Amino acid sequence: MTEVGVEASAEVSAGAGRRLPRVRGFAERPVQGSPKQEGKALRKRVPRGAHTALDLDGSRPDAVNAVEESNRDRIPGLTPLRVGRMAATPFAFLRGSAGLMAYDLARTPMTGIRAQICGDAHAANFGLYGDARGDLVIDLNDFDETVQGPWEWDLKRLAASLVLAGREAGADEDTCRGAAHGAVGAYRRTMRLLAGLPVLDAWNAIADEELVSHTDAHDLVGTLERVSEKARANTSGRFAAKSTEQTGDGGRRFVDAPPVLRRVPDTEAAAVAGSLEEYLESLSEDRLPLLSRHAVHDVAFRVVGTGSVGTRSYVVLLLDHRDEPLVLQVKEARPSALLPHLVTAGFEAPAVEHEGRRVVLGQKRMQVVSDILLGWTSVDGRPFQVRQFRNRKGSVDPAALAADQIDDYGRMTGALLARAHSHSADPRLVAGYCGKSEELDEAMAAFAVAYADRTEADHADLVAAVRSGRLAAETGA
Repeated sequence: MTEVGVEASAEVSAGAGRRLPRVRGFAERPVQGSPKQEGKALRKRVPRGAHTALDLDGSRPDAVNAVEESNRDRIPGLTPLRVGRMAATPFAFLRGSAGLMAYDLARTPMTGIRAQICGDAHAANFGLYGDARGDLVIDLNDFDETVQGPWEWDLKRLAASLVLAGREAGADEDTCRGAAHGAVGAYRRTMRLLAGLPVLDAWNAIADEELVSHTDAHDLVGTLERVSEKARANTSGRFAAKSTEQTGDGGRRFVDAPPVLRRVPDTEAAAVAGSLEEYLESLSEDRLPLLSRHAVHDVAFRVVGTGSVGTRSYVVLLLDHRDEPLVLQVKEARPSALLPHLVTAGFEAPAVEHEGRRVVLGQKRMQVVSDILLGWTSVDGRPFQVRQFRNRKGSVDPAALAADQIDDYGRMTGALLARAHSHSADPRLVAGYCGKSEELDEAMAAFAVAYADRTEADHADLVAAVRSGRLAAETGA
């Protein structure tokens, strides 16, 4: 009888005359081929200079139509807030239009190397958060659109976003282009570094205290220290102190703070609270005693960031025996906006068992350290992800950086993106393709400038639609 996971017919030499069966899920022995050479060979089919290309044909969706389509199935009363946020700046428009950019990226050159990608790797989706020991780590921190797809899509989105953020910050064009160029260069060099390390070292590489030195981002030190200081105070306790009040029975409840936070009817709150039983089933058993020492006290609806405005998102207040709060976010998980465009690009459509599960597993595949309470559930038949809320989170606003910092920030985020991709794509393969020269850096920087120009035109179309009354827009929180 053959044991599970073992192919008894495929035996390989294991030294000293011993022959062992080949085990599925592990690398072959002896080593077959060279991933680095395979990556180099891809340059013949997709030259690195080809990544300059941006072919926007006449079939491209109108930007305003794309926004209207992306608003479908969102809460109608919140879509004007989403439109208002996207209309604020071209960078804000990019943040809310991952699907439109995916349409464009599906018509650009691709190597075919598949990785777990963020799907929305713009410059504002990197940030600080707390690990289980209370230390702060910096990494990608938004995975609503995560799928397995072309690594180039994340890198091009990051590069284009840096150009837009730099323009919004008032940097000159050379600086903006330099930030995009630096991000791609840092990605390429980091992949080469990871490719040369033992696998375990590469998996956990670039400790946070080394990140600034690795990317030569010394001008960012002061900014990161200020963000870290704020992040350490950004906790469930602080949020609960500002957003809840004591009840007559000794518990606490949320206080209305429209339009961002509002109380919900009892039936809606009960449905969300009841969904936490399914959520517990998505966690590993060692997490259950932690949650069993907290009681559920209240549920409220809370509006989330630009791209997610209009989706259903709740905060759940838990209190322990000392009335210390732990707040969970229960956030609707919609299908990735990238999915239809992956099929157009020739990638196989992934089978999705549960959209919340897709988000959680994608996040765990990309981050070195993830929230220990990440899980998923369903509320009234809709899929949701669950995570800690205000887990000492902090972020750098790339559009507020000084001109001498935006290039440092670009290099740092490029390195982080490479590390995230290397967990699913062999860094030797990607590094083999990217190479030592700056050819890829130049090409993607040129793409980034061209796409930033296109986004500014899309943003202008959205603003015109708001002014004409075609789309309702609200500003505010």
